[in-house]
Amino acid sequence: MTMGKIIFYEDRNFQGRSYECMSDCSDMTSYLSRCHSCRVESGCFMVYDRPNYIGNQYLMRRGEYADSMSMMGMRDCIRSCRMIPMHRGQFKIKIYERENFSGQMNELKEDCDNITERFRMSDCQSCQVVDGHWLMYEQPHYRGKMMYLRPGEYRSFRDQGMTGTRFMSMRRIMDM
Repeated sequence: MTMGKIIFYEDRNFQGRSYECMSDCSDMTSYLSRCHSCRVESGCFMVYDRPNYIGNQYLMRRGEYADSMSMMGMRDCIRSCRMIPMHRGQFKIKIYERENFSGQMNELKEDCDNITERFRMSDCQSCQVVDGHWLMYEQPHYRGKMMYLRPGEYRSFRDQGMTGTRFMSMRRIMDM
């Protein structure tokens, strides 16, 4: 597994105190009072605007992000991050129309840019990630708020801090 490295800075344009991270961090306030810019040196990370991996999320690939708030549309600064391990095997996700794995169910092994058109499904409110790592988007064609899903069961997206969010497209997280 390839290790990732991200450096967070308190202020925009890589100014102020910094914190170097190579794994998950559930609450950055113990290292920095705020975080408004970052530099991804290797790997891939999901950053969140609230502690404990909830709230607005944004996928960060290798590169520089001089102003995280304006680039990502985050209301606040980055408060937690999760390293996304690269997956080279099969991808499989089961999506359900309603919470607790009820309603219409469909299985995906490839990206889906619009669940309404592809499956005649009005919404996706729970899922089971069998293989791989996925991003779900609130709008078709991979736009809007996103949510990172790793292998496991997600009975309700409200548990992930996504109350009232509908997910309409999903994409596999592939090698960079």
